Amino acid sequence: MRLGVQELLIILAVVIIIFGPTQIPKLTKMFGKSVKGFRDGMTEDEEKAKKAEDETE
Repeated sequence: MRLGVQELLIILAVVIIIFGPTQIPKLTKMFGKSVKGFRDGMTEDEEKAKKAEDETE
């Protein structure tokens, strides 16, 4: 399922209506921190798995 330009504009309009233009920078900052935390967690898990694999060999 792909989103077109019209769908993205509708979603953006709804977000602006619900949260207001002053809250959007805060939401994007929180979203960015969440993504960064998720990526860091994935990296840590990969490192732990690699260490465990190296120890078993």
